[in-house]
Amino acid sequence: MTGKVEQEPGYVLHRRAWRETSLIVDLFTLNHGRMSVVARGANRPKSSWKAQLQPFQPLLLDWQGRSEMKTLTAVEGRPGPVFERTERLYCGFYLNELIQRLLPPHDPAETLFAQYIESLDALARASDDEPVLRRFEQALVAALGWGFEWDRVTDTDSVVDPDGNYYYDPEQGILAQPGEGSLLQGLRGDVLKQLADGQFETPEARRLAKRVMRVLIDHLLQGRPLHSRNLFTSWRGGANDAQGTTGD
Repeated sequence: MTGKVEQEPGYVLHRRAWRETSLIVDLFTLNHGRMSVVARGANRPKSSWKAQLQPFQPLLLDWQGRSEMKTLTAVEGRPGPVFERTERLYCGFYLNELIQRLLPPHDPAETLFAQYIESLDALARASDDEPVLRRFEQALVAALGWGFEWDRVTDTDSVVDPDGNYYYDPEQGILAQPGEGSLLQGLRGDVLKQLADGQFETPEARRLAKRVMRVLIDHLLQGRPLHSRNLFTSWRGGANDAQGTTGD
């Protein structure tokens, strides 16, 4: 935890004011995982760092220090994705908050870092955000040691039958028989097979993937709320009201 780090690839997850002129910046970095640094003077009106230390922009970062909280010494920005639609921006906030809440500090997660970059690029250009979010969620839970196979039945150690119906337990995965931790039921085997192949094209696959990942992530959060969910829900309700419709 000592010494100096230079030219470390990273992204800003969140930042907040610290003292009168500085910021505490939460980062997601390639080789050092999730961590926080102090950006001294970055909250001054004329500071170039204030404009650079923004979410979703790829950065090269230098820091130093012997304590757990390092001091940022240099920031170099790179061109990044542009979210032209509000819902895509909120999706990005969701990814950031998941990393903040669930990824242990100072734990390198190179595969997740690569998936994060891919997800941001996809949110900026793809016409559909749901597959992007589901793939990132899967990469995150895998990095945390909670990954599972969509087409593997854990209590019978067998492959999912396309004609079968199954249960889901966040502690055990896909089940053939219900148990105390079975929070979902009626999961169609043919849809589970689609998800195992990475296919999110059908409405049934989208709904099932969203239900399962929601249960697992809520289990990992242990009751802690996600502000990005509330933000998105409030925005969607306002957008629907403006169009004279109601939300789902």
